[in-house]
Parts: sequence; C-alpha cells; structure tokens
Amino acid sequence: MKKILYIANIRLPTEKAHGIQIMEMAGALSRAGVGVELVVPKRNNLITEEPFAYYRIPKTFEITYLPSLDLVRFGRIGFLVQSLTFMVAALWHARKQDALVYSRDELFLSVLSFFHKPYIFEVHAAKSHTVMRRAIAKAQLVVPISMGLKAFYQQQGVLGSRMIVCPDGVNLERFAITESRHECRVKLSLPQDKKIALYAGHLYARKGAHVLAEAAKNLPSDALCVFVGGTAKDITEFTKQYRASENVLIVGHKPHDDIPYYLRAADVLVLPNSAKDDDARLYTSPMKLFEYMASGTPIIASDVPSLREVLNSDNALFVPPDDSALLADGIKMLLGDEKLAHDIASRAKNDVTLYTWGARAQKIMTHARELSGGASIAMMD
Repeated sequence: MKKILYIANIRLPTEKAHGIQIMEMAGALSRAGVGVELVVPKRNNLITEEPFAYYRIPKTFEITYLPSLDLVRFGRIGFLVQSLTFMVAALWHARKQDALVYSRDELFLSVLSFFHKPYIFEVHAAKSHTVMRRAIAKAQLVVPISMGLKAFYQQQGVLGSRMIVCPDGVNLERFAITESRHECRVKLSLPQDKKIALYAGHLYARKGAHVLAEAAKNLPSDALCVFVGGTAKDITEFTKQYRASENVLIVGHKPHDDIPYYLRAADVLVLPNSAKDDDARLYTSPMKLFEYMASGTPIIASDVPSLREVLNSDNALFVPPDDSALLADGIKMLLGDEKLAHDIASRAKNDVTLYTWGARAQKIMTHARELSGGASIAMMD
C-alpha cells in the first residue's frame, strides 16, 4: 500500500512559519485517509520540545529524522553542504519505499526524478533555472500556492492540467477563541485606551511593515500600530528606526499560540504587501492572510494581485501599495466606521472556511488520484 513520504529540509521544530505549514499539511493529509511519514534532517536545535507538542498537532503521522552535516551556521556554503547530505540520506530512504513523495524542495525532487519515483511538487516561488524546470517537468502533480505562480509556470510551458492551485490555509480551531478584545488586551498587556492597527509577520521590506510604521506618523494620538514577529536581527533594526515614534509598539516574535489573541486584540489588521517585489505582488499566499480572516477583526490590505486572489472589496478594505499616507487614511476610515469594519470582518470570517488545511489536503489528493487513475495513492484501512 502506498503512502505519502513528505520530504522537508527544515529544522524541526522551527519558529519560522514554514514549520507550521508543513506540520499542518502533514496532519491534514493523514486525516484525509493517507498514511504520512514526514522526513526531516537531524539538526542542532535550541527548541527542545517534541514537534507534536510544540505545534499542538495530534500524532496522526510519523516523523523520521535523517542524518545531515548541520553546517548551516557557516552561511551559504554550509547550507549547501547540509542540503546535499540530507538529500543523499532522503534519496536512500525514499528509494526503499513504495510511496508517493511530496515536497517543496526542487533540488531534492530534480534528483529524485532520475529514479522514476512519482512525486507531488508544492511550489512556493517563481523560478526558471534548470533544477526547477526538471523538478516541475517530472512531477506527477504541481501545486502552486497562487494563480500568479500557475500563470508564471504556464508561460514556462507547463500544462495547466498538471497544476492545481492551492493557497495556504488556516487551522480554524486555533482561532476560535472566546476571549473578547478587552480580555485579549488584558492577557497581552496592551492598552485599553488606544485604537490598535496590528501587523503580524516578518519585517522584510517586501512585506511592507515599514509602510505601516510610516503611516503611524499620520494617525491620531489615540491610535497605536503594533508589530508582532520578525527575526532577531530585523527586530533590532526596525526598533532602531522607529523607536522614536510614540504610536509604534514592537513586541517582537511571539509563540504561534499567542497570535489568535493578538489578532483579536486589534481594531484593524494590516496586510501591506509591497508592489515593488514580484513575490509579494504576484506570487505569495501568506498564512497570516487566512489567520487574519479567521480572527473576526477587519482587514486593510494592499491592492495587489496576490491578495486579490483571496480577498475582495466585500471582505477587506484595499489601499494602494507602498503609500503610507493612503494607508493611514484607510486605517482612519475603518476605525471611524464601525458598520464597515463589522461587515468586512464578518464576510472574511465566513469566506475563510474555504481555506482550511483539511480542504487543501483533500483537493490535492483528489487531483493526484485523478491524474494517476486512482492507482498511485491508496487509502488507509
């Protein structure tokens, strides 16, 4: 009986968002009735908690750790050595099993293709180098996370019938908290007398967090822009740049368990993707988008194609990207119009039910079976 062998070259557990996505998808695939083995490298890790406990995901699948030379701390060369040594171990592990491979790693899949093993390639970036082209060409099914990525690869000659677009998703149960906005602010030590516009995620330029920080200068004194997330280096630099702003609060990286409370504590959630970066403008499918929608808090977002694939004028307020003054105007509009804020938040919460990890896994498995005539993936007894 075939199963899913999910190959992921990541440190597990990891505080980064891809760890959540991979663990949630492995769990969702297993709940779809498929045996799943998640295969990751054995690496040095300051996080000592067991992955299922760290991510609060039921043990419905296996996790196998394979050896690799963990030299990532030495930069690009170290990462390449780690990747190659894990790839060799993963290839040896995969070749012995009657399994359908699932992965986001084009280097591993391009080499695996020479062994004629079937695989599903989940694509998160627009790339056109030789390794990527081979990994896509030999895939049983290609799963781009956005319509923008599908269009990109169609321009590269990939047949649309071999691709199924599956945006990222959300675990709705995590965001079904009962605490009120007031209670969440008490829990998180956030002020009760401020209107809060909140951003959760990395502080990279393409994410547009700096646009919100600049917009704060144009907001009234009773408004506070709160930033949750970022790497240690980016938090330090961001803090140096904006620490003089009285209505900017940078709380840094927080455990994922805290995120539902931060989102509920806010009056407005901001998704300020930059249009200056192709990934942010065209190709991304940010997990925080779906978490925002599930929170029941109104969303203001950059008007870019990648976000328009999920959001619309009924469930979000759009503003032109990369314009802090117009972003500030949009925030003030939402803060001043309770009916508009309530309506778009309610519609977003209703619409996000289409984007669960379970629905995503079922969609992928259905298309994989159709392409293989139903023979490649057997259901568990």
